[in-house]
Amino acid sequence: MVSNTTRAATASVALLVGALAAPAPAGAGGTLRIAMTASDVPTTTGAPDNGFEGLRFLGYPVYEGLVLWDLTHADKLAEIRPGLAESWEQDKTDKSKWIFHLRRGVKFHDGSDFNADAVIWNLDRYFKVDAPQSDPTGGAIARARDPWVAGYRKIDDDTVEIANPRPLSYFPGALAYLFFSSPSQFKKTGSWAEFAKAPSGTGPFQITEFKPRVSVTLSRNEAYWDKARIPKLAKMVLIPMPEATTRLAALRAGQVDWIEVPPPDAVPSLKAAGLEIVTNSYPHVWPWVMNFGKPDTPWSDVRVRRAINYCTNREGLVTLLNGLAEPAAGIYHKNDPYFGQPREQYSYNPAKAKALMKEVGYGPDKPVKAKIMISTSGSGQMLPLPMNEYLQQNLKECYFDISLEVVDWGTMLVAMRNPPTAQQTLGADAINISLAHATEFSRFTTFFLSSTFPPKGANWANWKNAEFDALVDLIEKSSDPEEIAADIRRAHEVIVDDAAWLFIVHDLNPRAMTKHVKGFVSAQSWFQDFTRIYME
Repeated sequence: MVSNTTRAATASVALLVGALAAPAPAGAGGTLRIAMTASDVPTTTGAPDNGFEGLRFLGYPVYEGLVLWDLTHADKLAEIRPGLAESWEQDKTDKSKWIFHLRRGVKFHDGSDFNADAVIWNLDRYFKVDAPQSDPTGGAIARARDPWVAGYRKIDDDTVEIANPRPLSYFPGALAYLFFSSPSQFKKTGSWAEFAKAPSGTGPFQITEFKPRVSVTLSRNEAYWDKARIPKLAKMVLIPMPEATTRLAALRAGQVDWIEVPPPDAVPSLKAAGLEIVTNSYPHVWPWVMNFGKPDTPWSDVRVRRAINYCTNREGLVTLLNGLAEPAAGIYHKNDPYFGQPREQYSYNPAKAKALMKEVGYGPDKPVKAKIMISTSGSGQMLPLPMNEYLQQNLKECYFDISLEVVDWGTMLVAMRNPPTAQQTLGADAINISLAHATEFSRFTTFFLSSTFPPKGANWANWKNAEFDALVDLIEKSSDPEEIAADIRRAHEVIVDDAAWLFIVHDLNPRAMTKHVKGFVSAQSWFQDFTRIYME
């Protein structure tokens, strides 16, 4: 029997995808139709919004950075690899500068050349507010993800220099999140709003149809510079569907071939119907990022922060998710070589949590009151409302009185780009935002370094720890991989022992797809390679 909810979801999907073509013949590689969790099509200009889901679908398939990811393996963590730069090195006489040797012969989708002038033009777009091509929104995203671009210059047509405010051993990894768009196409269209309708990057797919809030179609770039990665698919159609029930109904009705984040309770029935459920561990954490910037923050005493970490029933939450997540005891997974050996080994221990709370003066008649900003859906957010309602009840056990401020994903992202005392935060004491931190250290650094408070970086929490800062200083100046690895482990131990966040679960990157989808490898990364997929 079909429920009213399913009927409504199916009807909603029909409005979204009814006009989309059926999959192309297998001989042409086919058309893959994907239902995203985003509430809108990510921006198409080369600076995608909608968090890292925007990068996954409207970033790397269409645009590229000087540095890219090796997404070819399911059995090991993804590492950075050469992209639009073939190689790079620190300047021998000034370690605060990096020299990038650009790949020759690369063309944008509009046929214009990628070269040093295009690199400088794009860096001006992001970092020079008075440039004709300045992009306020894209620039804010770029500066948050890569706050270390202090200067840049063209050396010759195939070489550029990028300067940092200080020596940074991990800087190249930060460039994996900064993409390059065609200057020629921008000049032709005249504005980023018009460029969005006819975008041009260098990636293996190019955007051939864009319907705001409905869908975007990517087509194979036959002239892609990496001949080994010319897509097998003829087309890929991306459809925003923030409601999990809508995505599920679309998959069951055959209106899409692939959905991100299937509802956990539907997994058994999907498997029984012959659909594939694909998961994998990867560098990702679903935490509460605590607000240390508020004068009346409830997190000022480390015992309270440790108490909430010991009170959290992570295994119960994993059961709620039907096994589509893993308990988190830090930013890194316990199996990650960077996890280290922190003194605090967080597990569900309400007795220990209560004892810590009582030391600070809290109890049944005097709970800690905290408001948590959560989203309705979004990139990597899994099922934020039921998960946070579970935590809300769970934490009552240890004298935490939690209220939820529910906002849409875009509102949350804007809040995270502003200081924690800004009005965009709506007075929240923490924000529940999923974060993919990858294997390169720059992403990890900008979450916690005291010099990366917004708008200079992503340390929205305004957490500050002198020992962590000192360890990062050693990492930045070092060129010894073993020393760097040891200091990263110690830095993670500091974060865990100081309970900088509430560490909750690691996402398993789940997606459901029909058996017609072939060739997909679930990389140990938030990002994925769509070039090897084909439809059978």
